[in-house]
Amino acid sequence: MPSNPADLQEAKEGKLYLVATPIGNLSDITLRALETLRSVDMIAAEDTRRTRKLLSHFEIHKPTVSYREHNARTCGSYLLGKIASGKSVALVTDAGTPCISDPGNLLVEMALERGIEPVAIPGPTALISALIVSGLDTHPFVFLGFPPSKGAERRRFFEKNAKVDMTLILYESPMRLEKTLRDMADNWGDRKVAVARELTKMYEEVFRGSISEALSHFAGEARGEIVLVVDGAAPGEKISDDPGDSSQSPPWKEELEALLSGGLSSKEAAQAVACRFDLPRRMIYQAALEIKKSGRNFSEK
Repeated sequence: MPSNPADLQEAKEGKLYLVATPIGNLSDITLRALETLRSVDMIAAEDTRRTRKLLSHFEIHKPTVSYREHNARTCGSYLLGKIASGKSVALVTDAGTPCISDPGNLLVEMALERGIEPVAIPGPTALISALIVSGLDTHPFVFLGFPPSKGAERRRFFEKNAKVDMTLILYESPMRLEKTLRDMADNWGDRKVAVARELTKMYEEVFRGSISEALSHFAGEARGEIVLVVDGAAPGEKISDDPGDSSQSPPWKEELEALLSGGLSSKEAAQAVACRFDLPRRMIYQAALEIKKSGRNFSEK
């Protein structure tokens, strides 16, 4: 029997399980995932109707709670209260691994703040499945999630990631695939790309080629869940200046030069400029090195 209140609280505390579920083919579920879903007191799902189909297929009958972006904080508090009282909760997403481009990460943050350690039940995830069949470099890579749908935020997204020299992985809806391929071509050039569609399902397709070839192949609206795997920027690719006025340096470069002449190191100056202008730090650091190589008398700390 617990000897003090702290021990009593620990004894009553349940568990939060982050359970990966199939991204299409139900046979991909793991034995451990099934065991966990059968043992918990309740299941929190992004789409309860979709999750119930999965549970029914495996004859699992557990209460389900809707945990979505719009109710993540209030529902999260409810779920953590249940866990603190000794109940165990499994968090699942529509398909794949929770916390990848879904509101699950907020629940994990809230759990950790309360001293509740989440338990990962690993399994399928679309981004890794697409990466390993893409034919592009599998490391290093960066996962960018869904691009913003429109406006200045979308423009900044493509501009900001133009110089990333790692393999890029994006999720996209079928309705915006053509638009995203065009924005990639305009901002990143005609790179190699793999477009993975309907992974693990009957009509699975992985298109490999250039972005322009993908545009031709997917003319019109595509169908199914889509993952884009894109070749990174070529090593040593020259950093382009602001296209608006070629007669003078862009503001970020002028400030970079000023910071370097003021005695900051390349690393310090790059970090400050990248933060202020919302630009990739690696890109600005390379620009700082180029300025140093140009022969100007900047002292390096």
